[in-house]
Amino acid sequence: MNKKHRVAILGGGAIGIVSALEILRAGHAVTIIEPGEPGGPQAASYGNAGWLSSHSVIPPSEPGIWKKVPGYLIDPLGPLAIRWRYLPKIAPWLMRYLLSGFTAARVERTARALRPLLVGAPGLHKSLAAEAGVPHLIEQAGVMHIFHSRADFEAARVAWEIRRKVGITWLELSGDELRQREPDLDRRYTFGLLVEEAGRCRNPGAYVAALADLARARGAVFVGDKAVRLRIEAGRLVSVVTAAHGEIACDRAVICAGAHSQPLAASAGDRVPLESERGYHVVIANPPVGLRTSAMASDTKMVINATDSGLRAAGQVEFAGLDAAPDWRRADILRDNLLGMFPGLPRDLAASRIKVWMGHRPSTPDGLPVIGHARSTEDVVYAFGHGHVGLVSSARTGRVVAQLIDGREPEIPVAPFAATRFRRRGR
Repeated sequence: MNKKHRVAILGGGAIGIVSALEILRAGHAVTIIEPGEPGGPQAASYGNAGWLSSHSVIPPSEPGIWKKVPGYLIDPLGPLAIRWRYLPKIAPWLMRYLLSGFTAARVERTARALRPLLVGAPGLHKSLAAEAGVPHLIEQAGVMHIFHSRADFEAARVAWEIRRKVGITWLELSGDELRQREPDLDRRYTFGLLVEEAGRCRNPGAYVAALADLARARGAVFVGDKAVRLRIEAGRLVSVVTAAHGEIACDRAVICAGAHSQPLAASAGDRVPLESERGYHVVIANPPVGLRTSAMASDTKMVINATDSGLRAAGQVEFAGLDAAPDWRRADILRDNLLGMFPGLPRDLAASRIKVWMGHRPSTPDGLPVIGHARSTEDVVYAFGHGHVGLVSSARTGRVVAQLIDGREPEIPVAPFAATRFRRRGR
């Protein structure tokens, strides 16, 4: 436990940068290998909705979702879409995805595993932001879920009852209370929930960049390159092989390269079914109206957040792989949804005021990340596959990664996140 390691961090997104900070805090040497600039648009954390939703314990796959798959295939612009050409490749993953949420009991099992990873996350992020000199970027004033009616909420009662079982509470808001809180919101929303424990980030890209600057100031070395594979000999890690810089010697490594982590994990002996849930966002700069509290709308299935760069709407799930070109019509849908939700937004927005983005959520079929040691050697730690909770979970994940590198007992149970779970039947 007292030995100081040379740790290579493979990936410079939110999880990689927070892991680097925590590993540095434990006294180890850190090299971060990332082809893009931390906090840049190549990272999923850059395009995150900005929600620090510590209550996001329900996996994307829920009971009954299998009935909607034909519709997803027919409608290329629905909230969840599967490109026909990609269907043969994703079919095995998709079957596992549907099975993982086939019953309420399976969803609850996922929720109970995720809750320790997420609980208290906004407070952890507030501390990290203060260390990095950007405390204004993290706010902990709750987030809302908004519905057309209470009946719409009741239709989602199973998921909310599971949240209640794992310790999540909320306040109910009537239509009048919603209008008092959010006077710019369309009046079709007449019921809401306020989850007070949650929070938001006002600029995810700037936040990750500030954390990276802090890591650099504390001694982290940054290598602008792509990690290709690990070299492991006789059960011990020797180096990371990169695309342009050759081999980088290290005795510990953390694989946290987001949606690009699958081949790296394979080089460490684990086959992980990882897919990109391609997500989109749209930002309207200098909006005359907006939200005081971040919200998810039940009808549009998107999160709306007031960020430093403008009013951001994020959502959509598209399965098309890592290489397919973006379908910017999906961003247009988010823009049109914003216009419908806020009557005070001008309908003739100049193109210069609208920014769009597409990125890759690294997702496993059961909605749980992969955190823990590689099968071939304990010199390698996994921290990828966080899906929709990458930013919010990064604070706790980084702490757990440092504890695993340091040989300490993790502060939360990590057995549910083991890569070996995919070798079991039904997973």
